[in-house]
Amino acid sequence: MTTRTQDEPSTSEDSDRGDASGSPVPATYPASAEEVRATLEKNRVEFLRLQFTDITGINKNVEVPRSQFDKALAGEVLFDGSSIEGFVRIEESDMVLVPDFETFRVLPWTEARHGHVARLICDVHQPDGSPFGGCPRLTLKRQVERARKLGYTMVVGPEAEFFLFHRNPHGDATTETQDAAGYFDLAPVDEGEECRRDIVLALISLGFEVEAAHHEVAPGQHEIDFRYADAVTTADNLATFRFVVRKVAKDRGLHATFMPKPIFGINGSGMHCHQSLFKDGQPAFFDPDGPHEGISEVMQQYLAGILKHARGMCAITNPLVNSYKRLVPGFEAPTHVAWSARNRSPLVRVPARRGVGTRLELRMPDPSCNPYLAFAVMLAAGLDGVENGLEPPEPVNKNIYEMSARERGRHRIGQLPGNLHRAIEALEKDAVIKGALGQHILTYFCAAKRAEWTEYIAQVHSWEVDRYLTLY
Repeated sequence: MTTRTQDEPSTSEDSDRGDASGSPVPATYPASAEEVRATLEKNRVEFLRLQFTDITGINKNVEVPRSQFDKALAGEVLFDGSSIEGFVRIEESDMVLVPDFETFRVLPWTEARHGHVARLICDVHQPDGSPFGGCPRLTLKRQVERARKLGYTMVVGPEAEFFLFHRNPHGDATTETQDAAGYFDLAPVDEGEECRRDIVLALISLGFEVEAAHHEVAPGQHEIDFRYADAVTTADNLATFRFVVRKVAKDRGLHATFMPKPIFGINGSGMHCHQSLFKDGQPAFFDPDGPHEGISEVMQQYLAGILKHARGMCAITNPLVNSYKRLVPGFEAPTHVAWSARNRSPLVRVPARRGVGTRLELRMPDPSCNPYLAFAVMLAAGLDGVENGLEPPEPVNKNIYEMSARERGRHRIGQLPGNLHRAIEALEKDAVIKGALGQHILTYFCAAKRAEWTEYIAQVHSWEVDRYLTLY
């Protein structure tokens, strides 16, 4: 793999690992069809990928050769939407990819036979030019516009964890970990550091500002943190991040997975989301005279909205049957709806930093989620709190896992759904989250997840065989 450097985005001195603090930083990349066309020519790009995501968050693309670049840049490339999960029925299959020119990047590796490849992230439209209701990116943009009309900009800083596993002699993925290292360990016990460095270099060449990379708690588990940005940019970055991690790992003979809980008995992979609102370039979550050590009234309202709708948005932020194997006590993942400024057992933590760094950390999501839909429902929940002046309960500064059921009841601490089926039920009862998704995405998402749950509960799992085969 050869790595090429592109223009670096402008940066700010006010950086903080995993933050959602500070104003979004614009990137110095082409912003028009003419600039993209010139960059394609300058870099001798032979193929252009038009990238988008389906409703479940899987990256998709249509790749066109040089002869079709003008057509692609004009938003005239059609694809068969009926072949994509949750898009359209067979009788209304044509969809149009409308590129966002600011997402243009030349990929940091070259194919010896095919030359350079670039990509553009696209919104999905109907053939008549109208927005498609099943496009996750446009779904997020609708909530971003709702926030803008209220005077706010949401910024997000995610921490997406992943595992690196060996492949077997046939090249198939296994769950055999690379190492027996733990949190922040060094080589030689951390055998993934070289792969992480390759990932970091690839991300930097794509314009990411990588802030930290390290081994996580579980064997074979890793985290790479990149700088926060506005919600749409961060969702684009997460889609790119997952692709790059898996691509680089494969080039090294490894398998990278964002599956939340691939191995029983060890920590799963989360995607803690640091988030805040800005208004007129100033942090709306900070008030030096506010209660709870500088938390503004807007932040309290936003936090209250997050807590109110946590159960309803859980199916979106934790969308797999496997997601709920992570959300169990004993492995640092939240299981109850509460917040705190001092401990990490609740759903929401408020880090100590103030000023532009005032933010909340939602600890429920996992990296298998569709980032566009996840940020859309988070923002919708928070804005519901702001618009309706909701008040959060008192913070819980005691370890929730050690509290009795009676104590949790006194503190009005609710519980997250225990499985995907219950999460879908909670989603369908939450009018705010349903409204944020729109009818098309809601219908197809719930149908896909019900089918996933039905298939899962019909299977005979190895645990059942081990437990019951000789006992009965």
